[in-house]
Amino acid sequence: MVGRIIDTLDDLAEGAAALVRAEPRFGLALDRVGPLALRRVPDGFSALRDAVVGQQVSVAAARAIRARLEAAGLAEAETLAVADEEALRACGLSRQKIRYLTGIARAGLDYDALRALPDEAVIAALVPLPGIGRWTAEMYLMFALGRADVFAPDDLALAEAARVLFNLPDRPRPKPFRAMAEPWAPWRAVAARILWAYYADVKKREGVG
Repeated sequence: MVGRIIDTLDDLAEGAAALVRAEPRFGLALDRVGPLALRRVPDGFSALRDAVVGQQVSVAAARAIRARLEAAGLAEAETLAVADEEALRACGLSRQKIRYLTGIARAGLDYDALRALPDEAVIAALVPLPGIGRWTAEMYLMFALGRADVFAPDDLALAEAARVLFNLPDRPRPKPFRAMAEPWAPWRAVAARILWAYYADVKKREGVG
């Protein structure tokens, strides 16, 4: 079962309202951060490509690498799968990321079929790909497929935001954090958006990042 899809800002607003009713502290967070951003991206190879390109580099560096790949005609799965390694290195990719990206490009994954699969089945299809862990698969579910009830309990920013918002003594560990988020169903991906926005606001006010 796929469940709700977040396609519009109205979907986000509906989810946020439900979360505030379930947990009023989300209302306090929303009062600080304002309207949530949709953050949807097209699904398919490009979403995984951009996730790998963005690993351990700044947003600006990732954007520059992506622009070089596009300029070289190497941004799509079909061309990247057969690209010369030196041409990819010239675009700013490390050898490890070249291995990841060419592996994903050659995997022949049926991205259209993923749209109809349950969340855990999508994760099971993505995690075997080189360079794709569960966190990246969860991001794909949230932002490429728009799944409304996906959470990422391993995400440090989410955990830190929850620590501050819920006045916890420490960042919640992944297993208890997953349990903590269960009452936020079926809008856990909206809860994640609220917590990410709250984390950014807290860090800005602290003068960090």
